[in-house]
Amino acid sequence: MSSHYVPHTKVPTLVYATSGQATRHVALMIESLIRQNNSAGRPTVLGLPTGSTPVGLYRELIRQHREQELDFSRVVTFNLDEYFPMKPDDPHSYNLWMHETFFDHVNIPPANINIPDGTIPAEEVEDWCIHYEQKIRRLGGLEILVLGIGRTGHVGFNEPGSTRHSRTRMVTLDPVTRRDAASGFFGEDNVPHQAVTMGVGTILDARKVVLMAFGEHKAPMVQRAVEGDISESVAASFLQQHTDATFLLDQAAAGELAKFKHPWTLGSVDWTPQLIRKAVIWLALKVNKALLKLSDDDYREHELYELLREFGPASVLGQRVFDEMMATIQRHPAGASPQTTLIFSPHPDDDVISMGGTLIRLVDQKHDVHIAYMTSGNIAVFDHDAWRFADFIVEFNRLFGIDKEKSDGVLQRVRTFLDQKSPGQPDSEDLLRIKGLVRTTEARAAALACGVPANQLEFMDLRFYRTGTIAKAALHPQDIADVVTLLERLRPAQVYVAGEMSDPHGTHRMCAEAVFEAVRQVRARGQDFEVWLYRGAWEEWEPHEVERVVPLSPEDVERKKQAIFRHQSQKDRAMFPGGTDHREFWQRAEDRNRGTAITYDKLGLPEFYALEGFVQWRDGAGQV
Repeated sequence: MSSHYVPHTKVPTLVYATSGQATRHVALMIESLIRQNNSAGRPTVLGLPTGSTPVGLYRELIRQHREQELDFSRVVTFNLDEYFPMKPDDPHSYNLWMHETFFDHVNIPPANINIPDGTIPAEEVEDWCIHYEQKIRRLGGLEILVLGIGRTGHVGFNEPGSTRHSRTRMVTLDPVTRRDAASGFFGEDNVPHQAVTMGVGTILDARKVVLMAFGEHKAPMVQRAVEGDISESVAASFLQQHTDATFLLDQAAAGELAKFKHPWTLGSVDWTPQLIRKAVIWLALKVNKALLKLSDDDYREHELYELLREFGPASVLGQRVFDEMMATIQRHPAGASPQTTLIFSPHPDDDVISMGGTLIRLVDQKHDVHIAYMTSGNIAVFDHDAWRFADFIVEFNRLFGIDKEKSDGVLQRVRTFLDQKSPGQPDSEDLLRIKGLVRTTEARAAALACGVPANQLEFMDLRFYRTGTIAKAALHPQDIADVVTLLERLRPAQVYVAGEMSDPHGTHRMCAEAVFEAVRQVRARGQDFEVWLYRGAWEEWEPHEVERVVPLSPEDVERKKQAIFRHQSQKDRAMFPGGTDHREFWQRAEDRNRGTAITYDKLGLPEFYALEGFVQWRDGAGQV
């Protein structure tokens, strides 16, 4: 389980190649403490979080319980927070989430489980919080407290403005926090405005604190928490005052730390080819000069004297990186000879959003293009759209005299469900099937707009996605087997995979893991091919990361947009746009493709209207 310590941070920080390795480290830490305390006949007192970050941790602890007989009977848990008001059996309750995700699968006695109560009268909350604090102290305090970090820098629900000495209390949620939670509640209007949370002082009293953060979207706040000043505007920064706090990150969440963003500012570095490219591009963009116009003084004045001394002068360094970037420009992404290309799309629209221009280019250049839609995307369809399509189907059947009685029955069940549906309630099976059909037909229309016929589309509907809610199940072994079967059947020469791990709902990460494991298996059997990673819906590759760009003309971009528009249920307002970026996906795609072209122009490279960027995946190289 390899990790490396990050120097020059104000909180001990470990970075792992993957989030899975980081969560296994925390699980082993907790396992060791439980076994030690069990042997001594002592309870183990844990502080636990909710959200997407700790899911892998809970799954690993469940595995240890089932396969390694880890006994939780002496464990006492205190959860960080709960929405208010919130009934414990509400689908959005952290109480219900913890039981479904963890407590129901291990042998922690129900009396040992402590979760903030979202049902007590508001006037009694203060007394309840005092009792919660007293109970923690009577048990000797929290031995290990596990945390995540929110995009406002909050830990628990300690939003900006929380003080160092705050205790368990009622808080008002920050608008950013409520927007981030909106997808789970099927709309921001359904997210509670308040919550009950452990305070910063309560967190700092824990004997050991472990904060886990995964994904690019966590990187800015991680950087402020471990490298910035202690501030009430970033509650996680108070962990700098803790004597035994550790941040455990994947590579993406560590991306803004000086060690990774500009390590040359911290002292001597090992100047690998990748780091040389990164430093020279960083310098060119910082001083607003083309690569071939950088001077020796530019390097000296920006802490790059060592690079200049070892690999300079400036003209040599500029030419080196200029040549490398020129080599990334590829008008024939799959080569001149026709070959089979397979594009994996996590949701039914990721293919056209993120690499629609390249997809069109591949078809125009006579390659045999296949698209595999890995999930149904059914939860991202608005109820009114599903009703409209259901109504159309019934009227269509009436018009042509097709099975009227059966279609009327389905429509009545859907109407009854929608009339009685409460905000955020999971969809019925009928409604999910209709919403899945909406996404399927849109995907076919979008693919056809790119020139890919329906018989070259694969609708995989992987099992981990079939929960009907934002929360996903674990990756199923059959999901990987399905990808293996597809790779062996099509035998592609080139594969494209979504490399965006900042998808706030986790689907991209799960799909990527399925593909990567499948690729390892088929490669072990002798099958080989290139694997390229694309981005665009949530973020873009940094210029130093790019290994291939495909130039797009204004006409190419327009064709790409028209393909995106075929996804009508996602047009104008997607149900889950993610974060604070409220642009439509076609706007994000166009802006990012244009932005990459502008960056190339600033570096003194050929000027293009737009560029789609890709990074080649090499197992173990750590791009993802």
